[in-house]
Amino acid sequence: MQKRTLLAAMALSPLLGACGFRLRGVPNFVFRSIYIQAGRGSPVGTLLRRNLESSSDKLTVLRDPTPPDQAEVICQVISEQQQRVIVGMNVAGQVREIELRLIVSFSLRTPGGDEVIPPTEIRQIRNVTYNETNALSKAAEEEMLNKDMRNDIVQQMIRRLSAVKSLQSS
Repeated sequence: MQKRTLLAAMALSPLLGACGFRLRGVPNFVFRSIYIQAGRGSPVGTLLRRNLESSSDKLTVLRDPTPPDQAEVICQVISEQQQRVIVGMNVAGQVREIELRLIVSFSLRTPGGDEVIPPTEIRQIRNVTYNETNALSKAAEEEMLNKDMRNDIVQQMIRRLSAVKSLQSS
């Protein structure tokens, strides 16, 4: 049985390569230095900074004592809103479903003020069922989902930063 599965996988692997599939790999950036401008304690700003520092050896992420003008580009996290909205209740008025939202707005510009990426908003939404008898476990689940949404948004931001082909305003 295992031999048959292995042979089938080996036979199908050339087809997977022929369809254009390949791993994402390391992002390539047009710029060599970036300054992340985010509010103090911004979870998305901190996570973006960490991911960019570890993403490429060719990219330098400048930190706070350094003036932003010394970087080739400045990524500004304009706003970061975390929302918790009740979307479902039972007949007794007890909460049954919650919608978690994370909305991040950012832009990319040169020190001269040219906008490379105009203000862009990225949204993540997750639905959570709620039961007051399991309040502690649901709180932990919500925190895990919020962390997952932040990670997704940061990955989207990195893909958009790596998609920049020129530092001229678009």
